[in-house]
Amino acid sequence: MKHKNEVDVASEELGSANAPADQTEQTTSELRQDCVYRSSGRPEKTDMIKSLVMDQDASRKCELYVPWSSNRSVVESSEESEEDMYRDEEEIEREKILLNETTSSDYKLSVSPEMDIMEYCRKEWRGNTPAAKRMRKGYEAVAQKFASIRRIRGDNYCAFRATLFQALSQATQLPRWLQSEDFTMLPENLLSKYDWIKQWQLRKKPGKRMGEIRDEIKENLVLLRQKWKNISEIKGPLEKQEACDKLFKNEEEEYSLYEALKFLMLNTAIELYNADKSGKRVPVFSWLLFARDTSSNPCQLMQNHLNHIGHSGGLEQVEMFLLAYALQYTIQVYRLYKHSTDEFITLYPNDPEEDWPVVTLITEDDRHYNIPVRMCQETML
Repeated sequence: MKHKNEVDVASEELGSANAPADQTEQTTSELRQDCVYRSSGRPEKTDMIKSLVMDQDASRKCELYVPWSSNRSVVESSEESEEDMYRDEEEIEREKILLNETTSSDYKLSVSPEMDIMEYCRKEWRGNTPAAKRMRKGYEAVAQKFASIRRIRGDNYCAFRATLFQALSQATQLPRWLQSEDFTMLPENLLSKYDWIKQWQLRKKPGKRMGEIRDEIKENLVLLRQKWKNISEIKGPLEKQEACDKLFKNEEEEYSLYEALKFLMLNTAIELYNADKSGKRVPVFSWLLFARDTSSNPCQLMQNHLNHIGHSGGLEQVEMFLLAYALQYTIQVYRLYKHSTDEFITLYPNDPEEDWPVVTLITEDDRHYNIPVRMCQETML
């Protein structure tokens, strides 16, 4: 009965478009003044996880993140209406020139070179609005642990890109789940049980037959294992970093790895769904994942969410939990707009296994993620 009640509550909250309206309105008005040139705790209870999911709805309404790869007219219209609120005309013109010089190169990199984290903060958040002050406080807190930041390309794969880059850059061995002999047989095994997986959407290749889907997903999984193994065997930190940088400059391989992660998320979702149906204990986020009207079962999750990741949307908050479980990694995220709250540092999952490695990300709005690098001191969870 407790399980059912919690799921019902989650369904009502997830289906409500008005629940976070007041908070969203305030956040939007504050942040819009500071996002002109943008390329864009530990929760222990069910309510905390529900709030993470609701934060995603609020972020969607704000529409604050504008990727550097977006249409220039979007950026320009934003500049004309809002940028002169706190900058003079000469400064605006200087940044327009800088934007034109760098858009074609640096901002197209999947993972940009590292930059001093406070220098980055001063460049990005110079206003005097409450939102800008909160962001600066957040970056100051992150700077107590990390010296630099690397910007992640924003193309709806940024959560995958940031998480995988961090995981590979610190990998010292192949994870157990990648060592399994059945790992590369996942596509064949799942397709033999679930006919609906033939609707899986391959990147830029719609309408593929089941056999082609199975073979390509298998190739992606083999590539993931191979790259992870090769990088984890590199001993020198500089050589390992160079190998990661090289991998994330190879667009074809990079996006194939993300497709592999998506399929691993589907496999994990199926396992959790079946475990719950058979009466086994599952993490709370799994109830919330399948409490949504658009993902009441793994088939709907694939059709309405996973198939769209990287194409028309990124990861929602509850799907960050699913990614963490699929990789068996703890994803620690500095949520800068939550500074001075218990949710400033959020863990996915919130009750991780002790032996799971930890990767750290930074987000300003729960939509786009960057990565902190060069740890100043040991980070303890």
